[in-house]
Amino acid sequence: MRSTGDSPIGIFDSGYGGLTILHCIRQTLPQYDYIYLGDNARAPYGTRSFERVYEFTLQAVKYLFSQGCRLVILACNTASAKALRSIQQNDLPKIDSSRRVLGIIRPTVEVVGNITQSRHIGIMATEGTVRSKTYNLEIAKLHPDITVVGEACPMWVPLVENHEYDSPGADYFVHKHVNHLLQTDPLIDTVILGCTHYPLLLGKILKYVPTGVRIIPQGDYVAASLQDYLSRHSDMAARLSTGGTVRYLTTEQPSSFNPSATVFLGESVEAEGITLG
Repeated sequence: MRSTGDSPIGIFDSGYGGLTILHCIRQTLPQYDYIYLGDNARAPYGTRSFERVYEFTLQAVKYLFSQGCRLVILACNTASAKALRSIQQNDLPKIDSSRRVLGIIRPTVEVVGNITQSRHIGIMATEGTVRSKTYNLEIAKLHPDITVVGEACPMWVPLVENHEYDSPGADYFVHKHVNHLLQTDPLIDTVILGCTHYPLLLGKILKYVPTGVRIIPQGDYVAASLQDYLSRHSDMAARLSTGGTVRYLTTEQPSSFNPSATVFLGESVEAEGITLG
């Protein structure tokens, strides 16, 4: 077990999208050390079963624990939707009840009630996240008066990961899904981007969204929620190391990961290759 003040924060995603969450967290909490783990070799998670996503996510969480992390953020909507609750309720008590695993859906859900005026919101996400209805269920708990419509956007992640997010082809797929969502429920005035890749498509999305419809990327809300969590849990905050460093781990070849990660972060990345499972 690591000594007090010698524990980085773990950030996990199935691929690259969680880097947008890491970026916002570091902007808000630059003093802490971080380990980012991308399971790029087995991405995407969006079309995988609940059982497989849970299996892969638990492997990643255990690996980050082995690297000294006492707090892990699942910076992946699919993992948060399909694996978080099981890990929190079933696995953490067996592994170490003092460790914590947090997701990124709840922080977004908590703020959406203060943003929507029409009480109709849309969720644009992967097929897995939409099909899980996790956003619908979480919003119903906190804001039972809000109507939620999900729109699966299966081509958006490949567009981003193949660096086509600024291409004319991206316009077609963004326009298609934005139109379909707003035709399904014309009263929608707030849209949550329920996938961490989607902020790279924000410029395109804003082109096709009518004036008055608010788009919510998750990063800033997740970062603010983590800051609040650490202010309320001083025992956990005291265990975190504060060197301002980041390690990047990937299950694919670092030579493949590094250029794409650099696009997401806007800074040079040197990752280490690891194996999970």
